[in-house]
Amino acid sequence: MTMDFGSRRLIARNAFRNTVNSFDGFHWQLSQGNTWRIRAFATQPVVRDDVRLDQQYHNLLFWGTYLESRHFPWFQMDAFYFGLNDQRVPNGTAHRTYSTAGGRLFKDPKPGEPDYEIETAWQTGRRGVTDHFAYLQHVELGYTFNRPWTPRLLFQFDYASGDRQPDDNQDEGFDSLFGARRWEYGPTGTWGPFARTNLISPGWRLFLNPTANWTLMVKHRVWYLAQERDFFGSSGLRDTTGNAGTSLGHDVELQAQWAVTSNLDFDVGYVHWFKGSYFNSPTILAQMPAGGNKDSDYFYAAIRVRI
Repeated sequence: MTMDFGSRRLIARNAFRNTVNSFDGFHWQLSQGNTWRIRAFATQPVVRDDVRLDQQYHNLLFWGTYLESRHFPWFQMDAFYFGLNDQRVPNGTAHRTYSTAGGRLFKDPKPGEPDYEIETAWQTGRRGVTDHFAYLQHVELGYTFNRPWTPRLLFQFDYASGDRQPDDNQDEGFDSLFGARRWEYGPTGTWGPFARTNLISPGWRLFLNPTANWTLMVKHRVWYLAQERDFFGSSGLRDTTGNAGTSLGHDVELQAQWAVTSNLDFDVGYVHWFKGSYFNSPTILAQMPAGGNKDSDYFYAAIRVRI
């Protein structure tokens, strides 16, 4: 089975890449109309394999509960707890035993009204033999204009903790579990340099709807490391001295989506990443192929068919 929970930052049914997070297990829910809902699940995540059939493992478990309250349109609320126990690899230093708890407050966008979203997630447990304490904070404020094309302007800010001291007995890099990031951080798949770990990022977006089935979007975000001595996402790049700094640069993204029918849509987009001073550091240059510090461009065109 696949699952979407809340904002989809921690558990998501991926909509962009060509693989989807899937789980074997149980998923229960109890609700009263659209007023409130309680969900609970106990699963074994299915692990993707590039060569053999995907499979689940008895020593990889994922479970949790999720509460949704829609009593007040201006103050909708979610609260959640997720548990992860990942003991797959023989090397105990890579084991993950996490508890992630948090909440979310938001108002849905409507023409002529402001909207907002605040989400916080706190993570404790163990990573191998090291204590783990990390957190994620997300804030956004938007406004939808009651004008032709229904423009919506949105300001966003993300903070995902990173590891302050690589050589101490505390791990502080946030783990986004099974979340998606395409709609906030840009295209994933063969692109996707940014993830919700060791990251600070303010930005804005503008959405336009020329017709009911067309959506246009322009995005600009600035990117920093939260901790200069920790890894940059999943890139493998790291300067343990911190001399490379934190400036990853900024990017501009353009996207157009056309929903032809409820089962068919087209999606095209372009991103230009203006790389920051972090990539000009001698320590980081030595870890990249030639030209790795130059700006990057990414273009895609996709067709999605739902059966």
